[in-house]
Amino acid sequence: MHSVLIANRGEIAVRIIRACRELGLRSVAVYSEADRGAPHVLMADEAYLLGPAPSAESYLRMDRIVEVAKRAGVDAVHPGYGFLAERAPFARAIRAAGLTFVGPTPETIDAMGDKTEARRRMEAAGVPIVPGITEALVDAREAEQVAGEMGYPVLLKASAGGGGKGMRVVEGPDGIRRAFEAAVREAEAAFGDGAVYVEKYLDRPRHIEIQLLGDSHGNVVHLGERECSIQRRHQKLVEEAPSPILDAGTRAAMGEAAVRAAQAVDYEGAGTVEFLWQDGAFYFLEMNTRIQVEHPVTELITGIDLVQWQLRVAAGEALPWSQEEITFRGHAIECRITSENPDEGFLPSTGRIRHLEIPGGPGVRWDGGIASGGEVGLHYDPLLGKLIVHAPTRTEAVRRMARALEEFVLEGVESCVAFHRRVMAEPQFIAGDLSIRYLEEHPELTRGEDSAEDSRRVTAVIAALLEEEHRHSLRPPRIGGGNGGAVLPPWVSAFRSSNRGR
Repeated sequence: MHSVLIANRGEIAVRIIRACRELGLRSVAVYSEADRGAPHVLMADEAYLLGPAPSAESYLRMDRIVEVAKRAGVDAVHPGYGFLAERAPFARAIRAAGLTFVGPTPETIDAMGDKTEARRRMEAAGVPIVPGITEALVDAREAEQVAGEMGYPVLLKASAGGGGKGMRVVEGPDGIRRAFEAAVREAEAAFGDGAVYVEKYLDRPRHIEIQLLGDSHGNVVHLGERECSIQRRHQKLVEEAPSPILDAGTRAAMGEAAVRAAQAVDYEGAGTVEFLWQDGAFYFLEMNTRIQVEHPVTELITGIDLVQWQLRVAAGEALPWSQEEITFRGHAIECRITSENPDEGFLPSTGRIRHLEIPGGPGVRWDGGIASGGEVGLHYDPLLGKLIVHAPTRTEAVRRMARALEEFVLEGVESCVAFHRRVMAEPQFIAGDLSIRYLEEHPELTRGEDSAEDSRRVTAVIAALLEEEHRHSLRPPRIGGGNGGAVLPPWVSAFRSSNRGR
């Protein structure tokens, strides 16, 4: 393998380009009209236009990507995550073009992409699954019957689903027909497949996933777990490794179950088995046949570059470690930085990034796909980048993340940075008492309500401003705009940005 086309954009495209560079591989980017000046386009060795801004006319055009790959003379195509990453037809098209697909086989993608088929395979492999059925429901009448036998509450889920699409919690028999019809409609619209199945609803589970690596020589290892329980509408917001709840025995059992799951589908490359954990028991949720957004926390605690090993495995290399040789060091936390305003129901924000300052210091990492002067639109996912920290203990990691978030400056678009600051200061999070209902139980985190820590911060900044004014004889800022002709230091702008609207 000498060259790789990255069939993606944003921070994951940047991440893959960096991995290619460190391996001595030529990188080829693709882009839409909206991304002409994006960092991944400027960083790659070559870049090719796919089409207009809408993803259906650019990043989702398999034919154009294959055409560009041939024209650019690459050996392999890396799909990143999202877009075409878990589309078996795309993997087949890449292979049919005589190129290497950086990921599992199309057959593996098919097997794990269908949730009911995945449940059947996991049950056969001895992997515990959430109680429920392993066949799609025929109609609303069958949904009523199965749910009644299982006992409410139940969860209706799209067989081809992901990201919370085609998913409905049903508390009692009165709502089952309506929920079934809504889930089918949403699944059909999102995935072109309206098949829906039912499983028992767990009322306060934790979302814990196991990272896997497999090669074409039959080797599979797990790289520990990630806690991903802080979610909004099934979209993860904060992730950490390891989970604060698991003991060594449960960790080993979940890891072994994940390895069995991967072996059951002859898995190659980086993948993730997701589990729900509640009251000491864990259940298979799904398998993601791609690299995950939250992969950096695993990299930081293991020292293993997952993206590089995706490329190495695709090139035919064998994994060099046994399971016993995989070790874990310290604690890592990731905050997803999105162009959304949590104080307004996570309303998306668009505009030009006027100013961007990335925090530094030991144990702080930024995986981003944005730069000052760049435009943020509505065509793509609002993820701008990930702020990740690593420290010897979880307590130190939480403090490090809180410090890094205080230093993070993003002006020009609204972001969720202030929300993450509030999470890092929330006692239940600090104690590690988490579940997928965490945000439901803490609505104040998405309302921008002042906390004692906010008050202390305001007091400290006012004192610093007064001292700055005295030392430089600056006129005080005018209320309603302007700064009275004074040139205020960057940290003042940062404070104003992070506390706008309070």
